[in-house]
Amino acid sequence: MAKSLRSKWKRKMRAEKRKKNAPKELARLKQALSLDKKGEAVMTDMQEIATVVPADKIKKQTDVVMAEVEGDDGKMDMDSKRNKKTQLDENGQYPAWMSQRQAKKLKGKRMAKKSGQAKKKKGIAW
Repeated sequence: MAKSLRSKWKRKMRAEKRKKNAPKELARLKQALSLDKKGEAVMTDMQEIATVVPADKIKKQTDVVMAEVEGDDGKMDMDSKRNKKTQLDENGQYPAWMSQRQAKKLKGKRMAKKSGQAKKKKGIAW
């Protein structure tokens, strides 16, 4: 589809820009990956590119998270004060994820059950 003159020109100019920036990009990558005397990467330039977090800190965090998960019984945190049938909480509110149309439909069912008979739907009579 992209065969117009404009798109061909844009593609050509992007390719030239890549050629022009390639040496700088390569030098920066090599500098970021070069090793120090200690065996650690140069962190000052690396922080410009990405957020640097020591490996031992990440391992400690994952150990803590795994310990919490093992202690849990595997159930999701749900609003226990919500009626499962009507989806209403103790204040008579529907959940935030429920659409207005869905809430109105549930309310109609509830009111029909309360009054004993369902309201007639509006529409053509034949």
